[in-house]
Amino acid sequence: MKAFLKYTIFILLSIVVITSISPTITFANTEESASKIRITEWQLHPGNDEANKIPPADGWITVKENEKEPVLPKGTSSLWVKIELPSISWANAGLLVSKAYAQNVIAYRNGSNVFETKRSHSYDVNRFVVPLERTSENETLYIHLVNKTGNIGISGIVLGEYSKLYRAILMKDIDNIILGAAFIFIAALMFFCMIFLKRVHVAGWKSLSSLIFSIGCILIFYSPFLYTLNESYGLVYATGFDLTSNLILPSLFFFLETYFGRGKFSIIRIFKIYALWLMIVSSICLFLNLLTNNAFYYVYYFVATAMFAIGVIAGCLLIFGILVVHSFKKHKDALILSTGIGIFILFTVADIIQYYSHSRNYEFTYWKWGIVCFVFTLVVMLGRQIVLSFEKVVTYSRQLEIYNNELQRSEKLDMISQLAASVAHEVRNPLQVTRGFLQLLEEKSGSNKEKNYMLLAINELDRASEIITDFLTFAKPQLEHVSVLNIANEFKHIGTILIPLANMQGGQIRLNIPDHLQIHGNSSKFKQAFINMIKNSIEALKNEGRIEISGHMEGNRVVICIKDNGEGMTEAELVKLGEPYYSNKSKGTGLGLMVTFSIIEVMQGDIVFKSTKGIGTEVMVTFPTA
Repeated sequence: MKAFLKYTIFILLSIVVITSISPTITFANTEESASKIRITEWQLHPGNDEANKIPPADGWITVKENEKEPVLPKGTSSLWVKIELPSISWANAGLLVSKAYAQNVIAYRNGSNVFETKRSHSYDVNRFVVPLERTSENETLYIHLVNKTGNIGISGIVLGEYSKLYRAILMKDIDNIILGAAFIFIAALMFFCMIFLKRVHVAGWKSLSSLIFSIGCILIFYSPFLYTLNESYGLVYATGFDLTSNLILPSLFFFLETYFGRGKFSIIRIFKIYALWLMIVSSICLFLNLLTNNAFYYVYYFVATAMFAIGVIAGCLLIFGILVVHSFKKHKDALILSTGIGIFILFTVADIIQYYSHSRNYEFTYWKWGIVCFVFTLVVMLGRQIVLSFEKVVTYSRQLEIYNNELQRSEKLDMISQLAASVAHEVRNPLQVTRGFLQLLEEKSGSNKEKNYMLLAINELDRASEIITDFLTFAKPQLEHVSVLNIANEFKHIGTILIPLANMQGGQIRLNIPDHLQIHGNSSKFKQAFINMIKNSIEALKNEGRIEISGHMEGNRVVICIKDNGEGMTEAELVKLGEPYYSNKSKGTGLGLMVTFSIIEVMQGDIVFKSTKGIGTEVMVTFPTA
């Protein structure tokens, strides 16, 4: 997933670089276009007589390039343009019209038809070059525009070499094709990657890839490039644009529902259903309109524009509401999406400012980069969700493994505790009787050798009795006589017992326990647990070793730390600590640490071991404060 995000970022950055350096022709009288002549003045004649192919004699309106365009009469569907051509010196000359809003365009020169294009679809943005012959005299060129959609006009007229002008209009929109193709490539890659995803991520991935795919298709199908290159497939391009634009709203609301749920009162789900029905109805109307030769054009136009606009406006308000609510909750995905939408709005506003500052003679370009940023934030959101889900799965797996280990350990200890309780009661009494008789025999023994044998047997019985006591403590670790323990006082008593033992080993014990630390517990059990741990540290000391015992508060818990510089343990040895019958000592039974773990657990404490082989061991024990 991280690799996919890297590739996506690389592709988006490549798009920005490629489209930034792609040749963009500015139709102006600059040094690089010295062989072009901008037509700065022409005449318009609006009308509604679409069938009349004869230019009118009078009623022309003079239009200059830098002047405000005249307001055409309402309902104008036919427009004549009269251009006075200068003498032409190029062998292959042409007149470029950078933008003409019309479905049908016919150009006349000397009464002859020199250029014609007719469209049976609603896409009415044209870029074209009218081929002209060389002439030494000034001539008049008439261009007749017809548009049934109600939007009609012309701008950016340049005279020059035909090949250069034709290349210019092709290259002018190449960045749209590159950007759209890149989006479609990303969407196809995401569709392919879905086979590697878990089912829970497929819905969000599918909706986002559909959204990116539809944006890519819109960028391609709405560009004049395809219509200029091959007008015969214009109906296919326009139909493709309509179909993919129907896909945007459902994909967006599916994506929002995946991230933010159904919303309050299921409002996101309601808009998603609305978008789905709008897509279905709009597609049905589109195909009916195509099959009946535009008989249902106005019905389709209402559904595809008015209903779509309602969905867009309501969707934008819904998105802003969701982002505000989740941003106040410090939802990171909402903040990321807010950033993407904010950048898109800034680019769009920049386009609008340029549009009005150029007296509406401006082509919107910045909004495309806003779309790139918006799509990039959506990809980041989806990638972040998948990465977080993966991390959760890893965390849950680790927790499950720990839980299983604890469960197995608990089951083992429970079996041992039951066995220990039953055995200890049955064995202790015979041991005590045997010890009593051995003492009597020892008193009546005549030789020192026999007395030594008797004392050795009595000591071994005492050791067996201590082991049985440990078994009973482990089997029934309930605390009796619970009271408030002052940690400093308890360790003073422990120190008086163990400091001499440490000194005999050549080590030292340093106590640093504040007087204010207090917990609830049983004093004898507390001492037993810590004596076991400190004795282990003493036995692990090397020459001139030291043991540091400290305590402090962390929130509402008391922390006791025992740190030594002894032999230390490996990771494998640390894992086995507290397991039945595991001990690093040659004569150890492992019961000491088992008893310690049981006592600390009963006192609601936690114990953590840290150790490095050859450096030492640190034990952190925490209890709730009294």
